[in-house]
Amino acid sequence: MAETRRLELTLHKPRVGWFPRPTVVFNGRGQPAQWGTGTWQLSEEGPTEVTVFLFNRLWKFGHATTVIDAESPEPVHYWAPPLFFGSGRLASVRR
Repeated sequence: MAETRRLELTLHKPRVGWFPRPTVVFNGRGQPAQWGTGTWQLSEEGPTEVTVFLFNRLWKFGHATTVIDAESPEPVHYWAPPLFFGSGRLASVRR
Protein backbone atom coordinates (compact mmCIF):
# COMPACT_ATOMS: atom_id res chain seq x y z
CA MET A 1 0.00 0.00 0.00
CA ALA A 2 1.36 3.44 -0.93
CA GLU A 3 2.08 5.97 1.79
CA THR A 4 -0.43 8.82 2.01
CA ARG A 5 0.83 12.25 0.96
CA ARG A 6 0.13 14.98 3.49
CA LEU A 7 0.61 18.72 3.24
CA GLU A 8 1.48 20.90 6.23
CA LEU A 9 -0.11 24.31 5.69
CA THR A 10 0.37 27.28 8.02
CA LEU A 11 -2.11 30.15 7.67
CA HIS A 12 -0.88 33.52 8.96
CA LYS A 13 -3.36 36.36 9.56
CA PRO A 14 -2.35 40.02 9.88
CA ARG A 15 -1.47 41.19 13.38
CA VAL A 16 -4.01 44.03 13.40
CA GLY A 17 -7.78 43.77 13.03
CA TRP A 18 -10.41 41.10 12.61
CA PHE A 19 -10.17 38.74 9.65
CA PRO A 20 -12.59 35.99 8.57
CA ARG A 21 -11.52 32.37 8.62
CA PRO A 22 -9.68 31.25 5.51
CA THR A 23 -10.99 28.77 2.97
CA VAL A 24 -8.53 26.26 1.50
CA VAL A 25 -9.32 24.66 -1.87
CA PHE A 26 -7.64 21.47 -3.10
CA ASN A 27 -8.22 20.74 -6.82
CA GLY A 28 -11.51 22.67 -6.75
CA ARG A 29 -12.82 21.20 -3.49
CA GLY A 30 -13.19 23.76 -0.67
CA GLN A 31 -12.26 23.06 2.95
CA PRO A 32 -12.99 25.46 5.83
CA ALA A 33 -9.88 26.11 7.89
CA GLN A 34 -8.60 27.86 11.00
CA TRP A 35 -5.68 30.24 11.37
CA GLY A 36 -2.51 28.39 12.37
CA THR A 37 -0.90 25.14 11.26
CA GLY A 38 -2.80 22.14 9.96
CA THR A 39 -2.25 19.10 7.76
CA TRP A 40 -4.31 17.90 4.83
CA GLN A 41 -4.28 14.65 2.92
CA LEU A 42 -3.44 15.07 -0.76
CA SER A 43 -4.35 12.97 -3.75
CA GLU A 44 -1.81 10.21 -4.29
CA GLU A 45 -1.75 10.79 -8.05
CA GLY A 46 -0.57 13.84 -9.96
CA PRO A 47 -0.16 17.45 -8.91
CA THR A 48 -2.52 19.20 -6.50
CA GLU A 49 -3.61 22.82 -6.96
CA VAL A 50 -3.90 24.60 -3.61
CA THR A 51 -5.83 27.88 -3.33
CA VAL A 52 -6.48 29.97 -0.22
CA PHE A 53 -8.87 32.92 0.02
CA LEU A 54 -10.87 34.91 2.57
CA PHE A 55 -14.57 35.80 2.32
CA ASN A 56 -16.23 38.53 4.42
CA ARG A 57 -19.90 38.09 3.31
CA LEU A 58 -19.50 40.78 0.64
CA TRP A 59 -16.45 39.85 -1.39
CA LYS A 60 -13.55 37.43 -1.66
CA PHE A 61 -10.04 38.71 -1.12
CA GLY A 62 -6.57 37.47 -0.22
CA HIS A 63 -6.58 34.96 -3.08
CA ALA A 64 -3.36 32.95 -3.59
CA THR A 65 -2.68 29.73 -5.56
CA THR A 66 0.17 27.25 -5.91
CA VAL A 67 0.62 23.74 -7.35
CA ILE A 68 2.09 20.93 -5.23
CA ASP A 69 3.70 18.23 -7.37
CA ALA A 70 6.43 16.67 -5.20
CA GLU A 71 6.21 13.15 -3.83
CA SER A 72 6.64 14.42 -0.27
CA PRO A 73 5.58 18.08 -0.33
CA GLU A 74 7.39 20.72 1.67
CA PRO A 75 5.43 22.79 4.21
CA VAL A 76 3.49 25.70 2.68
CA HIS A 77 2.74 29.06 4.33
CA TYR A 78 -0.04 31.53 3.49
CA TRP A 79 0.09 35.20 4.49
CA ALA A 80 -3.15 37.21 4.34
CA PRO A 81 -3.07 40.76 2.96
CA PRO A 82 -2.84 43.53 5.58
CA LEU A 83 -6.20 45.06 4.49
CA PHE A 84 -9.57 43.72 3.28
CA PHE A 85 -8.52 43.80 -0.36
CA GLY A 86 -5.59 42.62 -2.40
CA SER A 87 -4.05 39.21 -2.78
CA GLY A 88 -2.39 36.96 -0.24
CA ARG A 89 0.91 35.13 -0.56
CA LEU A 90 1.35 31.35 -0.68
CA ALA A 91 4.85 29.84 -0.72
CA SER A 92 6.71 26.61 0.06
CA VAL A 93 9.10 26.81 2.97
CA ARG A 94 12.09 24.47 3.07
CA ARG A 95 12.81 22.77 6.38
